[in-house]
Amino acid sequence: MIVALIDSGLGMVPTAARLRSLRPELDLVLMMDPDNAPWGPKPDRWVIDRVVGTAQHAVDLGAEVVVLPCNTASVTALSHVRAALGDSVPVVGTVPAIKPAAAVSDRIAIWATAATTASAYQARLIEDFASHRTVTSVACHGLADAIDRGDATCISAAITAAVASTPDDVESIVMGCTHYPLVLDEIVAKLPTRVTMFDSAEAVANQTVRRVDEVGSAVSGTGRVSVWLSGVEGELPASAQRYREGQLLLDSAGVHRF
Repeated sequence: MIVALIDSGLGMVPTAARLRSLRPELDLVLMMDPDNAPWGPKPDRWVIDRVVGTAQHAVDLGAEVVVLPCNTASVTALSHVRAALGDSVPVVGTVPAIKPAAAVSDRIAIWATAATTASAYQARLIEDFASHRTVTSVACHGLADAIDRGDATCISAAITAAVASTPDDVESIVMGCTHYPLVLDEIVAKLPTRVTMFDSAEAVANQTVRRVDEVGSAVSGTGRVSVWLSGVEGELPASAQRYREGQLLLDSAGVHRF
């Protein structure tokens, strides 16, 4: 069973690591696009074409389930990918965990990229699921890019700036970018201990497992991880090794092609 994950950078790594923990036998194809990252500022039509083309490439490589562990890709291209691949290939998207946070918290901050923070999509999610709550949107300038580079100094500075923009009385923070869980420990260390963190990686991984089970491939997989960088087979970026989840992908049992 081959599962492909598509994102411009390392935002897929938390979900891939959770999948590796849940189902170590799955073959994972990690399809990144460092030549064109980040996708957030790109025109919608460009993102749609890029993500759909990458998904079709993944299916050509044998992917039986496709995952978009990226808010930009999901918001902009999810329906187009589903239309292009048809009903035979399940496509799992990502939604920021605003709904579960609003179910338990009155005061919520949503940390996201500047593009996502300004998007109509995030505004709709807040209106649909958290209109009865006090919600602060925090644009974490440069954090996702710094995570992709593994730049500890810039990561620390971006987190400090985001904390300063977060109300002191906040009860929950939603990680509105799939990159941010990679530095969750650093984020938590700069916040009051009473703040609850929400991210989507676990839910996306769990939904992927459900879709894998529905497909019911006769071949379980060998635990292999392959990496494609802007359409060319390559290696997991060295910056991924900075993070616990990246190490899990590198160190887990199975046959790896790096």
